Amino acid sequence: MFLVLLLQVTLAKMRSHVSSCAKVQEQMANCPKFVPVVPTSQPIPSNIPNRSTFVCPYCGARNLDQQELVKHCMENHRNDPNKVVCPVCSAMPWGDPSYKSANFLQHLLHRHKFSYDTFVDYNIDEEAALQAALALSLSEN
Repeated sequence: MFLVLLLQVTLAKMRSHVSSCAKVQEQMANCPKFVPVVPTSQPIPSNIPNRSTFVCPYCGARNLDQQELVKHCMENHRNDPNKVVCPVCSAMPWGDPSYKSANFLQHLLHRHKFSYDTFVDYNIDEEAALQAALALSLSEN
């Protein structure tokens, strides 16, 4: 008979630990890189930008998804007066990596209530996106 102890840890706490634990960082650095199980003619993605997790622009906390970034900043940087670049916006094709928001927390709360991945196809240009939206709109009526 096996005795199993289940420990529940929130994803945010786990990510926080992973980003700050030297032992975990060392283990991750020694992990083998992705290699397909069988030979493939498909290219291995190497230049796909990470639009899923972000770094806190105030303290450098890593691996925060959009919701975790909002929560982290509200809990830890609510009164920080520094102007910072929004890591979510700067990861987007249209983002300006040099623009510093005058009120980053308000920006986060108002501009990043949803994940762009749900609504945006990064592989098409603006004109194709507009045509797709128009076609979908016409088909629903």
